[in-house]
Amino acid sequence: MNFGALIQSILYLISSSLLYPAMVVLLVAFVGLVISFGAFLAEWSERARLRRPKESDWPAILRGRRWLEHGLGQALARLDQLLAVSGASWLEAERLFQEVASQARGKLDFLRVLVRLGPSTGLIATLIPMSTGLAGLGQGDMSRLSADLVVAFTATIVGLFVGVTAFVLHAVRGRWLEADLGELELVFEARTEARLGPRKD
Repeated sequence: MNFGALIQSILYLISSSLLYPAMVVLLVAFVGLVISFGAFLAEWSERARLRRPKESDWPAILRGRRWLEHGLGQALARLDQLLAVSGASWLEAERLFQEVASQARGKLDFLRVLVRLGPSTGLIATLIPMSTGLAGLGQGDMSRLSADLVVAFTATIVGLFVGVTAFVLHAVRGRWLEADLGELELVFEARTEARLGPRKD
């Protein structure tokens, strides 16, 4: 028995069976990217209507009377509930802020996955049909080669588009988020100090 040929046959069977799962994953990634892009446009539209706070706005912001940034206003309500409890401490307030920040950053994980998933699955869905196309070329089947190359290059384009677009969205939304968290941290510290007094390190 030729073990080399057997191993090659098994690997070929495994790689061939991965084509359609890779194409399905690539399609799902593209749909997820479209949904994420819609959410990005909605957030951008909301932020475009809101002006950045000026220096004169900060006293009202620190008292909790206004909070302009997207999606983090509920954190102040959670902070008020915490500080209203007898025996609340600075450590608990800091832990709450870290929890809020971790949850907010976690919302960008899907885009981070798409940055890697798009090009990777696109490459898988590119190489598999190219291998079968080259096998057809060896048999003189040009029609099979052309059909497989169409699938391969289409998968490459879609995969790269998903990865590049997800990277841009992740970079922009990440910059927005870090700016929001910086301002939210100031509000947390100011309101906690007003309720509990200066921090005792």
